[in-house]
Amino acid sequence: MQTVGSGVREIRVRTQRAYRVIYVAKFKEAVYVLHAFLKKTSKTSQADIALARERFQRLMRRIRHGEKA
Repeated sequence: MQTVGSGVREIRVRTQRAYRVIYVAKFKEAVYVLHAFLKKTSKTSQADIALARERFQRLMRRIRHGEKA
């Protein structure tokens, strides 16, 4: 999901409902889940994308400063 950040991916789980997990797995120490949610419309809401983007940016700042995430 380039709209969130470099290396960010999405898992889609479909049962009777649709679920999404937005994560980044480009770091050797961990896979970071940025957001997981039940999808209620056909298009991912801008609020869900904005939340994942903000969490990704916060994660990147912590990694750049050498903090544990």
